Amino acid sequence: MLNGIFTNPAFGMEALTDSILQIPYMPTQARALGIFANEGIPTTTLDIELDAINFSLIPNTKRGAPATNYREGKRVMRSLKVPHLQLADTIHPEEIQGVRLFGSANELVSAQAVVQRRLMGMAMSHDATLEYQSVGALTGVIYDADGSTVIYNLFTEFGISQTSFDFLLGDANQDMKHLCLKVVRAIKVALGAMMYQRIHCFCGKDWFDAFVAHPDVVAAYRLWQDRSSGGGGQYGDFARSDNRSGFEFAGITFENYIGGVTSDFIPAGEAHFFPVGVPNLFRTVFAPGNFWSTANTIGLPRYAVGEPMRMGRGLELLTESNPLCYCTRPLTLVKATTSSYPTGIP
Repeated sequence: MLNGIFTNPAFGMEALTDSILQIPYMPTQARALGIFANEGIPTTTLDIELDAINFSLIPNTKRGAPATNYREGKRVMRSLKVPHLQLADTIHPEEIQGVRLFGSANELVSAQAVVQRRLMGMAMSHDATLEYQSVGALTGVIYDADGSTVIYNLFTEFGISQTSFDFLLGDANQDMKHLCLKVVRAIKVALGAMMYQRIHCFCGKDWFDAFVAHPDVVAAYRLWQDRSSGGGGQYGDFARSDNRSGFEFAGITFENYIGGVTSDFIPAGEAHFFPVGVPNLFRTVFAPGNFWSTANTIGLPRYAVGEPMRMGRGLELLTESNPLCYCTRPLTLVKATTSSYPTGIP
């Protein structure tokens, strides 16, 4: 893909009046939350064990009668293979011969500059893939790059079903706060005794637009105090605000997740809820690279190697990353859809 940049005649020696490097928008909202604990591991597989502590109500018995037997919770062990992600590229001499240095009118590009540019593009691909896996850990299903092949479904891996709610966003009489409280209760039950800071929700664009247009949400935020007023009693107009970066309703922070690569990382008609502030709830492990020198070592987030071709015909580049993003308690991941949209949405 990047080869065409250096073979295009427009990038030969010629005068330019201006230069602009255009970098595409890259989603980073999942990693930006800072909720993933990162760790390198020396193996290419990861064992995850769930050890449930069972409790129940104790029935009343007569004194001297046999006691009710305690039933220990079941321990569940799953072994997951860490995904192996690698990119390769080759730089040939003819791709840099006579090519102008980007942003310069009279200086030729160096081999080092070309290598750095290729590595930057490859690194961006790794970043986007890690973000995509992170979104998968927050939704419970981790997909491959094609967006349809499932690498891991955390719910089926542990034999559980995801909690899901239908928000009738097109029904003005639907009680949005009541539905949000149902989500909060479901997550609290799934967490058990574990504490959390707040509940966050990544929303697809259509679901988000319909949610903020619902009368319950609009009415609540007509009472949202404008922080810039210094508490002077002035109120912001929710309908005129761009709230995609996140706002709180019924104890949940709603955020419109924007973008993807070939398609949106969060489907347009879905919303996904998850708790924030729970230690080690979301994790990313990095397995060692597939090189002789890295075997049985602690994995790094990314590897890059270069090797000259025979007879000096060029340079081969290889980048590699071996990440696995996952949630240690998938029952805390709640999904919302809608079977009813307001007029005009989507």
